[in-house]
Amino acid sequence: MPTTAVPGTAPGSASGGEEKLAYRLFTGADDRAFCERVSAALAEGYVLHGSPAASFNGSTVIVAQALVLPAAIASADAAVANAVDELDADEFGADGAFAGHA
Repeated sequence: MPTTAVPGTAPGSASGGEEKLAYRLFTGADDRAFCERVSAALAEGYVLHGSPAASFNGSTVIVAQALVLPAAIASADAAVANAVDELDADEFGADGAFAGHA
């Protein structure tokens, strides 16, 4: 699955001058190192996306946390809003069906 970089963002600290990815998924053992990796991403401007997930592999709790850049969320929200605005209710035979849709 391809990942998308957010234009105009500062380069990521570990990516050697590449643009930051819009979405990152951290996985690993539920330990201090995992928390430090997530904390570093938060310090770079990422925000938590959704709840963490946890699983047990028989000896260790494995966790996952998604993080996104706020600009990626804003861009996706704007795209959805534009798509809704462009819907033609007549095309679906439902005059006024989308009236007042936010």
